[in-house]
Amino acid sequence: MSNMSNRAISNEAISDSALSKQLEATAAEFGIPGMAVGVWADGREIFAEYGVTSIENPLPVDRDTLFTIGSTGKSCTATAVMRLVAEGRIDLDAPVRRYVPEFTLSDPAHAAAITVRQLLNHTSGMDWNLINDTGAGDDALAEFVARLAEIPLIAAPGARASYSQAGFNLLGRVIEKVTGLTFEQAVTRLVLDPVGLAHSGYERDSIMTRRFAIGHERDEDGALSVTRTWTGTRANNPGGGLVSSVAEQLRWARFQLGDGRAESGEVVLPAAALHEMRRPTVDLRASSLGDAIGLCWFLREIDGVATFGHGGSAFGQFAELLLVPEHDFAIIVMSNASPDGIPSNRAVVRWALEHYLGLVDGDPEPLPFEASRAGELLGTYDIDAMTMTVLTDGTGLSLECRIKPEIRAAADTDLPQDHPPFPFALLPGDGDEYMITEGSFKGQRGFFSRDTTGAITGLDLAGRLFTRV
Repeated sequence: MSNMSNRAISNEAISDSALSKQLEATAAEFGIPGMAVGVWADGREIFAEYGVTSIENPLPVDRDTLFTIGSTGKSCTATAVMRLVAEGRIDLDAPVRRYVPEFTLSDPAHAAAITVRQLLNHTSGMDWNLINDTGAGDDALAEFVARLAEIPLIAAPGARASYSQAGFNLLGRVIEKVTGLTFEQAVTRLVLDPVGLAHSGYERDSIMTRRFAIGHERDEDGALSVTRTWTGTRANNPGGGLVSSVAEQLRWARFQLGDGRAESGEVVLPAAALHEMRRPTVDLRASSLGDAIGLCWFLREIDGVATFGHGGSAFGQFAELLLVPEHDFAIIVMSNASPDGIPSNRAVVRWALEHYLGLVDGDPEPLPFEASRAGELLGTYDIDAMTMTVLTDGTGLSLECRIKPEIRAAADTDLPQDHPPFPFALLPGDGDEYMITEGSFKGQRGFFSRDTTGAITGLDLAGRLFTRV
């Protein structure tokens, strides 16, 4: 038990109104139309809500308002896989081709070597994703997998972690093949229904009958407008399509902190399998996501205490889920405006950690700018949909993140606005790690990678490798 537990502050001393006031202040600071937060502390649930679902059709946000939670829903996909593992229907270390024999990549040997575990911990060596739409039919995932020969390969299977939405979409196809159900049906039967997440899901026709939040984007003048695209393609459901509320995600967090039983007493997953998901499998370097990855979960030590969690974003909506098993504590925050949904959620999480547990989640101190170092960093780095350009004005470094023009031109839905360049600075250590120091990505960390000759070949940010052009 960490000595931090001796500093834990009972939530008896923190009124529920304090959480509400903090949420309201944070939303006002970042200009967020609507936010909701749920906290599990000292054996009770505490909720706070602020603002409206949409600036065009405003309804009050409450604890049951449904948000698109993006990659936060990956934990449901992973838990469904682990239930099939516990039932003996999936082997984590079996090749994916055992379950999806038609799966192939540009390098067939690479495809043959990838295991289910490597999809869960983002070490498959596949790039982030394919930008395509394979339709809304029950064959959407099958069609997506059929096109994976187009995805770039960035490393040998198991060689390194690099966040891959495509890998989780492939996991969705594994689930379909093993169960004989669509992905959505399988996850609902294996996970959502047993845990009691009655209103969480993927189907718009069910969601539209309930109160739901709309995402917002901020234009160059700072004005907010609603985002007309609400969810992504069906093939992206396994990695980012779940819709849920803070009330149901807090129930999900309590299940993850427990022994694998639902509130009904049903054993959804053996405790050993549940706990295996939050054991480290691969280290992360200089990442604000965590220090390591378990089976889906990002693992991070905060002020000497182990935590696990996952965040997500989708079309102007953001979610952040963090669990602290040592203190039987969890927090889920959701917001509905880009680009500041990320820092606003993080601010609420950090406030709650300090005020309920006495834990301080701080950023490292960056190094002063050195012009002699800047030259080798400058240039363009990319993935399939975005480019990162490292710039300097002679007094500091900045990182320009842009969606590729051809992706914008081909899109038949609204895409997020590009951000102004983010100032960043190098961090102490080997000199290749950095942190964004201003803007909506403030605090995000990454690193530059080198080849055997010492030349810089890539840039990592948010767990993804951008290869130098």
